[in-house]
Amino acid sequence: MQLFKKKQARLGIDISSSAVKVVQLDRVRNGYRVAAYAIEPLNPGSVQDKNIVDQEAVAAAIVRALGKARTKLRHAVLAVPGSATVSRIVSVPGSLKEFELEETIKLEADSYIPYPIDEVSLDFEVIGKSAANPDNVDVLVAATRSENVDSRVAVCELAGLTTDIVDVEAFAVENAFKQMIEPTLSEAERTLPVALLDIGANMTAMHVFNSNGIIHTREHNFGGRLLTEEIARHYEITTEEASRKQRSGDFPEDYARRVLQPFIDTAAIQIERFIQFYYSAGQGGNIGLLLIGGGTANTPGLIERIAKETGIPARLANPFMYAQRASSVSAEALANDGSALLIASGLALRSFD
Repeated sequence: MQLFKKKQARLGIDISSSAVKVVQLDRVRNGYRVAAYAIEPLNPGSVQDKNIVDQEAVAAAIVRALGKARTKLRHAVLAVPGSATVSRIVSVPGSLKEFELEETIKLEADSYIPYPIDEVSLDFEVIGKSAANPDNVDVLVAATRSENVDSRVAVCELAGLTTDIVDVEAFAVENAFKQMIEPTLSEAERTLPVALLDIGANMTAMHVFNSNGIIHTREHNFGGRLLTEEIARHYEITTEEASRKQRSGDFPEDYARRVLQPFIDTAAIQIERFIQFYYSAGQGGNIGLLLIGGGTANTPGLIERIAKETGIPARLANPFMYAQRASSVSAEALANDGSALLIASGLALRSFD
């Protein structure tokens, strides 16, 4: 009967510093269908530096998001930020039995994890045979402080959800890229590394992919909140009022020239710097395509300015560009919001592991 048992459907839930994002996907013949999604803003200060400060406020935002999405699913997949995670590939003898492998990984991890091993949540996955030693296997090990996992699980419990899986944000983005974005790239676009920049409120995560997966990932201190703060400063309003204006688009005539364009110029220069960090690390070849994601990606004129500054073709990173959608999901809203749902969509894909 296990052969015919339907896999547990799960919600991908991304808890960022500015919003809770929920995605539900269905598997269909030609890919995936967006069954439901929602983005619910968080109260300022509820999450700081990707650490949950106010569990009740975050749980309330999740409940509101579930209501907006009109989903009945109650099983979730969450993620911890890459900046709070230590991951490494280790090589171990391929002859080890499962319990021996687990003990060996714990011993290996204890040598490079900067916390006591009993304060850590750790998991690993065998990738395959080691290229350096055919008698060994390469194992991907990921670890984070248990409190990073526990706080996220706790807010989901407060929201009435069961957490089935806790992933890593970078792995979730890789999942979304490999399964939903890479298949839409041309053969020419796949010949060179592709950089995906997820521009959040406070941080920009840059992931560079080649045919084997992620070859570079790094978080940088830059995000769309800079624009929100500049709107608040220029018009002498609160940041909450500035956020509402951004959502409504209700700005005076001088907004584009005095506020928006300087932000776009700054963003393009910052992204050029992030690319130079990648090149200085010497981890891969020249980038052939930039994919711009995150809640800031739809800022008018941003992608064009980035392409001009970097000299690299750039376009929007929307995992749902060619995905089907339920009749209850607005095509216009999904086109606008898709770039902000990279992590949530990658987490929702774990339903089909």
